[in-house]
Amino acid sequence: MKRKREKNQIPYRVNLIFLVVFVLFSVLILRLGLIQIVYGENYSREVEKTQDATVSTPVPRGKMYDRYNRVIVDNTPLNTITYTRFQGNTMEERLRIAKKLATMIDVPYTTNVIDIPENKKNVDSKNVVKITERDMKDYWITIHPKEAEQKITKTDRKKVQDGKMTDEELYKRQLERISKKDLESLKDDLEVLAIKRQMEGGYSNTPQIVKSDVTNEQYAVISEHLDELPGVDTTTYWERSYPENSTLRTLLGNVSSANEGLPKEAIQYYLSRGYSRNDQVGTSYLEKQYEAQLRGQKEKVKYVTDKKDSLLNTIQVSKGERGSDLVLTIDMKLQKAVEKQITDQLLAKKQMNGTEFLDRAFVIMMDPHTGEILTMAGKKYTIDKTTGTPKIEDFSLGNISTSYEMGSVVKGATVLAGLDSGAITPNTILVDNPIKIKGTPIKKSAEAVGLGPLKYSSALKYSSNVFMFKTVMAMAGLQYQPNMTLPIKADTFTKLRFYYNQFGLGVSTGIDLDNESIGLQGGNTIAGTALDLGIGQYDTYTPLQIVQYISTIANGGYRIKPQIVKEIRKPTIKTDEIGGTQYSFEPDVLNHITMKEEYIKDIQNAFKRVTQEKGGTGYVAFNTAKYNPAGKSGTAQAYQKNPKGGDPIEVNNSTFVVYAPADKPQIAVAVAVPSAFLPNTPNTITKELARSALDTYFDLKKKGEQEVKNQEENQQEVIANEVD
Repeated sequence: MKRKREKNQIPYRVNLIFLVVFVLFSVLILRLGLIQIVYGENYSREVEKTQDATVSTPVPRGKMYDRYNRVIVDNTPLNTITYTRFQGNTMEERLRIAKKLATMIDVPYTTNVIDIPENKKNVDSKNVVKITERDMKDYWITIHPKEAEQKITKTDRKKVQDGKMTDEELYKRQLERISKKDLESLKDDLEVLAIKRQMEGGYSNTPQIVKSDVTNEQYAVISEHLDELPGVDTTTYWERSYPENSTLRTLLGNVSSANEGLPKEAIQYYLSRGYSRNDQVGTSYLEKQYEAQLRGQKEKVKYVTDKKDSLLNTIQVSKGERGSDLVLTIDMKLQKAVEKQITDQLLAKKQMNGTEFLDRAFVIMMDPHTGEILTMAGKKYTIDKTTGTPKIEDFSLGNISTSYEMGSVVKGATVLAGLDSGAITPNTILVDNPIKIKGTPIKKSAEAVGLGPLKYSSALKYSSNVFMFKTVMAMAGLQYQPNMTLPIKADTFTKLRFYYNQFGLGVSTGIDLDNESIGLQGGNTIAGTALDLGIGQYDTYTPLQIVQYISTIANGGYRIKPQIVKEIRKPTIKTDEIGGTQYSFEPDVLNHITMKEEYIKDIQNAFKRVTQEKGGTGYVAFNTAKYNPAGKSGTAQAYQKNPKGGDPIEVNNSTFVVYAPADKPQIAVAVAVPSAFLPNTPNTITKELARSALDTYFDLKKKGEQEVKNQEENQQEVIANEVD
């Protein structure tokens, strides 16, 4: 009976098991059906889900040309390795790639954290990666995770748990406990660290330059292994090149390198305008001023990847376009010729007595009607510290950034100030003889005994100081008496400077460049210094200001804004072509001086007498010139630090302004040579530079006109032959 009961229970248990299995199997079938039928499409989309990342790649900057389309600034292509960090890339993956790249390319690096073996490539390269202490500590933690964990104590962790320390503070404490010995262990990993640092230098989805200017061999090796290096690409980067070498180099400005990237002081400004952190950007002068035009439009490419970051497709979103080109007002043939003249003069004059402090010279040439600058030449004499031999460096920038006492060249403005204020008239005669003001040394013109009675035209011809002194006194309501006191008030300085400002002296010229100096005003209003102001020996001016001043006189009283850029041209696909005009700069009249037209003409005639009549201070240099010049010479006392100690040493600044032809001016020239010679030393450098610059201008103009004439004749001959 008992066995029968047991036999009945066995089928029951088996049936129960079958029932449970059946139920579970039914649930499984139901679940599979639900997944496939209801959610199948969603899961399928999730499996096939891709990630889209749009990446912008750089394009060449715009070029710079001279007024005749000669290339001044160009671009040189460089083989470049980049890395784009996509979302989802892990630190371990980047480290693996960095180690792989380190076996294929040499990346120069430097650090002052630990001593590293001497390596010339790490010193001489312009693309050196600077490894900081923080870089090394972060890297040490990455490759030594267990040792890094030991830098954190239980007490530290407890403070974090209790909210007494933040994770950021904990990490900082961990960094502080990494020793010099720990960092020494990274000596063999520094190149990998340098590469990793470059890879992580910016935002995700933005190409970071790992190294530019790689060899063709390295470029080829990496190109062959791109499938093993996700995110790495071989591309072309561009570096600025200068076909004319150092000509105008300081004025053209600089562009940041890939390693420098965006300037720290303006990084947010550029990032908000679509720049990447390692983008090239103009950092000074023309490159900076016209950055918006020169930068171009980046090419945008969409990379499609799967969830494992494998590249599936590449789609071009928008085509890149290189930057617009600048056509400068500069004539490079004229510029180079004038620069050579300055170089030759500096080297020759430095061999003469009395030129111990001569170290620079400036020549600037401007169209007085349009403000277009044809030449902005400046050179500096230095001694090479390595060889001890003289060398001449570009200092064209000094025409706008440095100022000097310019001397008698400003006397034209002084006379016009006297005429406009009513202090003198066209018939005024003032006696040039040494004058004595009570309590001060005798003041006189260059001639010891004086020049006698003069009208202002002769005063300018002979460069009378005394005529200008007495004109300034008259503007202050005074008439000279021997041994008189000089109760000149501050408003006389204000009045004189008001007139000088109309010519551009002591104010901005309006040129579109940063860091323009407006000169310095003398530091006090002692009565006698007002007389010095009237002969250009108190306030300082730049060479650009005095060329604007002489241009204002030459063109009949219009102060024209100086232009260094003539046009902005559209970018072209062919690198040897120049595109159509996007924008053309027109002449900009800043103001018209308040003096009467007949007064301005009188000054123009007086300046002709300076260069074309015997006795004029520019006659010897210009009497044989065929282009009808008019100008004014200048000398100003200045002081240099005594290299042997003691009192400062007196030196003379030398200047000359001139324009031609006098009746229909085409070109205005300003020459300034600070500390040109010691007192009582013969000096001709400024007059010789002014003469050679004008000779070169008219010679090139004549040759250019002849070339145009020949081309027209050839064209007419071709047309005639076609008709026949």
